[in-house]
Amino acid sequence: MLGRSDIFRAAAIVALIACFIAALAAINRRPAAPVAEAPPTIIAPATDDLTAELRRCSALGPADAEDARCVAVWEENRRRFFGRPARPLPPSPPGAVAPATPTSGDAR
Repeated sequence: MLGRSDIFRAAAIVALIACFIAALAAINRRPAAPVAEAPPTIIAPATDDLTAELRRCSALGPADAEDARCVAVWEENRRRFFGRPARPLPPSPPGAVAPATPTSGDAR
């Protein structure tokens, strides 16, 4: 015959097995279907303006750290990279000319 301690031991083993099965079921549960989010709208003209300004500032080399407009452009680039909403770029100073883009004939 089974003694009282044997019954408690069997009950504890069954309880541990039940907990183990419940843990495995929870681990292997499939996540709910992801909710499709609308892709963020990209404003092409602002991006093109930013791209052109980034090229201009890159062409300045180390002098871009001293140019207030370039500092603002790089800050806006960081903001957009980290997913923050786009802000309008500050107006370009009068007489500022964008650098010429290299053509396919350049030997670089």
